Amino acid sequence: MAEYEVAHSDEFPPGTVKIVPAGALTVGVYNCNGSLYAIEDRCSHDDGPLCEGDWEDDRCVVICPRHGSLFDIATGRALTLPAYEPVPAYPVRVRDDGMVVVEVD
Repeated sequence: MAEYEVAHSDEFPPGTVKIVPAGALTVGVYNCNGSLYAIEDRCSHDDGPLCEGDWEDDRCVVICPRHGSLFDIATGRALTLPAYEPVPAYPVRVRDDGMVVVEVD
C-alpha cells in the first residue's frame, strides 16, 4: 500500500476534512469526533465529486453535492438513494512523527 500525507495531527482537528491526491485517486480524509476516516472522492451514483459536499460530523456522513445521497464516512456505505453502491474506504493513521497519512492500494 502507498502512504499519502494528509496533514500534521495538530493541523487536523475534529470537524475537519482534507481532500488529498492519492496516486490516480482523490481521497477525502475526515476527522469525525476524533476518529480518522478516508473515502474516495467519487460518488458511486454518477462518478461526480463526493467529498466536496457538506458533511455531518455528528453522524459521520457526507452528502453528495449533486444528488444528495448520504454515505457513511467510516465504511463508504451508501445510506440513501439514488446511490446504492458503496465507495471505497481506506485506512488512516497517525505516524510517530504526528503526520496523518492515508493508505491507498
